[in-house]
Formats: sequence, structure tokens, C-alpha cells
Amino acid sequence: MEINELSEGKATVLALAGRLDSNTCGELESRLLGTIDAGAGAVVVDFADLAYVSSAGLRVLLMAAKRLRATSGKLALCGLNDNIREVFSMSGFDKILTITGSRAEAVDAVG
Repeated sequence: MEINELSEGKATVLALAGRLDSNTCGELESRLLGTIDAGAGAVVVDFADLAYVSSAGLRVLLMAAKRLRATSGKLALCGLNDNIREVFSMSGFDKILTITGSRAEAVDAVG
């Protein structure tokens, strides 16, 4: 998996490419939690180039969302393809995480 980090407005955007599974979730966990611990309060995770997400990846996102909420921060997700959106829907994560249609909407949601 590849993770590209950039700033858009007040948000830190992590753009993911490849697969988010048990083999790669540790890398995302380190990057996300490191970003939050460094003071980022507005985080967007862009799934536009992600082909697959497993339950291990969902766990990392939930952990990051909880850590951000504890500091009044916000997390938003964007760019989910149909298969990934279905995983979020079946697991109920679409009810507890902010999911938007575009990166611009996600940046607005956390800003």
C-alpha cells in the first residue's frame, strides 16, 4: 500500500493506493496516529486509489476516529469505490464514520 500525505486547507489528507489489509494496516496505523499525535485535528483519508479494505483496516480507522474525537478533532473518508462502500455499509461503519463523495466535501466536513 502507498500513502501520500498532503495538506488541503486546514486538513491533513492521507491518500491511499493499493490494498488495506492485515499486511498493510500497521503502516496506516502508524501514519494516522502519528499525524494525530503531531497535532492534526482535521484528517481526511482518501480511498480513491484503494482497491480493497479488510476488517483490519476498518479497525485502524475506528481507532483513529476515536482518538480524534477525544481531542475534538474530526475524520472524514472519501473516494470509496462500490466494493469498499459495501464493506463499510455491511459492517455499519458508514453510520459511525463520516463518508463523503469527494475530497473537497471531506475537507469541508473536517474543517
